[in-house]
Amino acid sequence: MKITDELVDYLGQLSRLELSEGEKAGLKHDLSDILDYMDQLAELDTAGKKEMSHPFDAVNCFRTDQVKNGDDRQAVLSNAPAKKGDYFKVHKTVGEEA
Repeated sequence: MKITDELVDYLGQLSRLELSEGEKAGLKHDLSDILDYMDQLAELDTAGKKEMSHPFDAVNCFRTDQVKNGDDRQAVLSNAPAKKGDYFKVHKTVGEEA
């Protein structure tokens, strides 16, 4: 596919971009390079190759959870602006409807 000036103008209109002549020339060159590379990829023989959505076979590689400093309640409460016993004291956020 040949990238023409009309196509670049059309793409600029679709994307609502105001391109200068220099930007249009650069875009035309970049789009041509991309399409040339896609043509090279299309020439590759992929018969018998497994389809993939990711280059690595790793699936669900999660770390195991480890609790650290999980029960330092006094240190956490020492930063609270108000507390009641072992809990944070906060303003009532849910009230009865009148």
